Amino acid sequence: MTISNAFQTFLNEAPEHAKAWLGAVHGLDGASALDKKTEELAYLAVLAAARLTSGIPFHVQSAKAAGATREEVISAVLIGLPAVGNTVIEALPVALAAYDGEG
Repeated sequence: MTISNAFQTFLNEAPEHAKAWLGAVHGLDGASALDKKTEELAYLAVLAAARLTSGIPFHVQSAKAAGATREEVISAVLIGLPAVGNTVIEALPVALAAYDGEG
């Protein structure tokens, strides 16, 4: 899986912070009632709406590994259009490149 340079730097340079962060992430993941594919697609929607494109390749790959189709990834990225507007389209090329193995 591809992780962003920023996240890799976080893991390398602040290992105790990263350990605490990842503990919270795993705890929240375990508490979720969503299946893995749905959870990853929902997270892609949040990343797109928040304009946090650096995390999109990793989560697209996770969604794909959980069985998400290319069309589902597109829908997840664009689901925020009514709420946050066309800023979500910035995430679309990043998501598709990751899905298609280019990112």
